[in-house]
Amino acid sequence: MGDELNLGNSSDAQRHLRLAATGRPPAGSPAAPPATAAPVAPGIEPAPDAGHIVDYLRVLHKRRWTAGTAFLVIFLGVMLYTFTVTPIYEARTRLLIEADNPNVVNFQEVIDEQGAKADYYQTQYSILQSRVLARKTIDELQLWNHPYLGGDGDAGPGLFSRMFGGGEAGASTPGAGETVEQSRAIDEFLSQLTVSPIRNSRLVDLKFRLPDPELASRIVNTLAKNYIEQNLEYKFLASKEASDWLGERLGEQRKQVEQAEAALQRYREQNDAISLEDRENIVVQKLADLNAAVTLAKTERFQKQALYNQLQSLQKNRAALDSFPAILSNSYIQQQKAELSQLQSQLTQLSEKLGEKHPDIIKVRSAIQLAEARLNAEVSKVVQSVRNEYQAALAKENSLIAALNQQKGEAQTMNRKAIDAGVLERDVHSSRQMYESLLQRAKETGVSTELKTSNIRVVDQAEKPRSPVSPRTILNLMLALFGGGFLAFGLAFFFEYVDSRIKTPDEIKAHLGLPSLGMVPALDPKAWKDREPLINNGVPPNFAEAFRALRTNVLFSSAEEGSRSLVITSTGPGEGKTMVAANLAIGLAQTGQRVILIDADMRRPRVHQMFRQKQQPGLSNLMVGQTTPSETIRKSGVPGLWLLTAGHLPPNPAELLNSQRFKEFVRLLGEHFDSVIIDSPPIMAVTDAAIAASATTGIVFVVGAEMTSRHAARAALEQLQNGRPRFLGAVLNRVELERNAYYYSTYYRREYAQYYQAAR
Repeated sequence: MGDELNLGNSSDAQRHLRLAATGRPPAGSPAAPPATAAPVAPGIEPAPDAGHIVDYLRVLHKRRWTAGTAFLVIFLGVMLYTFTVTPIYEARTRLLIEADNPNVVNFQEVIDEQGAKADYYQTQYSILQSRVLARKTIDELQLWNHPYLGGDGDAGPGLFSRMFGGGEAGASTPGAGETVEQSRAIDEFLSQLTVSPIRNSRLVDLKFRLPDPELASRIVNTLAKNYIEQNLEYKFLASKEASDWLGERLGEQRKQVEQAEAALQRYREQNDAISLEDRENIVVQKLADLNAAVTLAKTERFQKQALYNQLQSLQKNRAALDSFPAILSNSYIQQQKAELSQLQSQLTQLSEKLGEKHPDIIKVRSAIQLAEARLNAEVSKVVQSVRNEYQAALAKENSLIAALNQQKGEAQTMNRKAIDAGVLERDVHSSRQMYESLLQRAKETGVSTELKTSNIRVVDQAEKPRSPVSPRTILNLMLALFGGGFLAFGLAFFFEYVDSRIKTPDEIKAHLGLPSLGMVPALDPKAWKDREPLINNGVPPNFAEAFRALRTNVLFSSAEEGSRSLVITSTGPGEGKTMVAANLAIGLAQTGQRVILIDADMRRPRVHQMFRQKQQPGLSNLMVGQTTPSETIRKSGVPGLWLLTAGHLPPNPAELLNSQRFKEFVRLLGEHFDSVIIDSPPIMAVTDAAIAASATTGIVFVVGAEMTSRHAARAALEQLQNGRPRFLGAVLNRVELERNAYYYSTYYRREYAQYYQAAR
């Protein structure tokens, strides 16, 4: 075979020789077992990857420049600030503020004592930060023109705020009697003042910060002194105002006492109430006696009435009347009854002896009539006596009831007078008590006005600070160290997290679900500017070894008999698919196989440039029938490797690849070559690769390391899967082994290079 290949001149003997050279049995003989990787020992599973810390270290090593830059920026920035900023000193004065309970009028029932104390302390803290106290302190120390407070004609914020951001000067409206400059100075002053109450105590710290330690201590001590003096002044004014107010109220209360006493005296004179209490006691006693007498009279009247009623019922019954107690107890009636009984007995005796008209009988009868008359007269007297006694008892009862009612009226009148007098007396008593209380408070207030005592005193006076509070060098450096480290780690892992580009063979397996066929290191583009990086062209050992490993994995990827046709494609342009296809074809040819490399990228062909061949005639010319295979297929200069360039760039490459002629042509090449390598365009750019893959036995997917995102690669694979192809695996190309040596240490180490030399 010369420079051109005649597809119709191959014989069976030559084919057996070629197959023997590749290590495969000829067709019709028993197939040799395919070469596989070393199996794992039975019952032993591969150890799970426990190198999570190592993975983190790899990420940090890979992102070392980002992490290092962030760390240095933070650390050096904080260090520069710490060692160049003006130191700030803080002076502190500690005050003891006792609760102050003014004793002007003591109405403790009305005031919540605990709430009053809380309000009192909050009020004192606000007074310490008042503009009046600040203005008084600035006046005393003559700080209006001080540069720290915006003096020396500076119309802007004070020097301290401009340098250290200690508050917004001039942010408040000038108070009464303040100029704009004075208002700005007071704002600057208050921005550096801190009032810090000490928890669960009556102590409070006054703190003032300035670059000048001596001035800071003078300011805070003067402020404390002015605060105590102002508190005393407030107390004096309050006592004086209270004294004046008490004097006015005392005069008014004195008049009220006099008016109340005069009204009580007039009432006593008008109502004869001089001895009202004694008279009230007599009336009450008399009322009780009358009440008892009425009760007794009613009882006696009930008894008399009962006897009278009984006597009235016995008037017509002489026998029952004789048995009436009052008659039985009357001796005269009993004497008359005895005498009448004797006369009747005598009449009975005489009637037996004498006639009716006998003088003795007439005499006795007259005596009997006289005795009966006397008896009846006496009985009538008894009856009248009982009636008189009943009527007397009734009259007595009515008389006593009338006296009792009269006494009740007198008692009620006396009670009304006592109530009115009591009201007047209580008015006099309360007025006199209020007057005495006001008089006592007036005396106490007069004494307290003369006493200048304060419930506030200085516990610790401010001294000149010996060390600044800002910047705190060690703390700042520690914060810079930890903050810079945290930011560095955070940025490293953040960029690694958002970086979806495929970087390792493991990510190919994890994200694409394809086996990794190999990893191709990147070459220095400057060193290979004038020549192509082919493994037969003096490439580095590790680069050549990478393609030998790729070749081996491709050979072992299928155990099927016969030639293989592979499509080499990628997600997008620039991932090195043409370089991978060319070197894979060279590698297969170096094993003694007959290999043909087809440039199916009829849009941006590169194969002819790599092997320094003519572009035309080529595949497009062959597909349209302009040339024959023997005219288009030519030797590459590498033993066992033939080339089929792209040819003339057609307007419809996809239609040519999708034609039945192309599929028959690939099948025909499989009868004459051991391997058919087809370099196709990127799948995401055009559909040529998917169309070409339908006529081949497998696809090798090229992924540019740190170039292709896993999302784009998955989309490319989904587009390729429309033709239901067979994926052999993926190749990770252009791996920066030198730049990320630690990151790729699992897959490659520098000491492996000595084996590559021997393998060549």
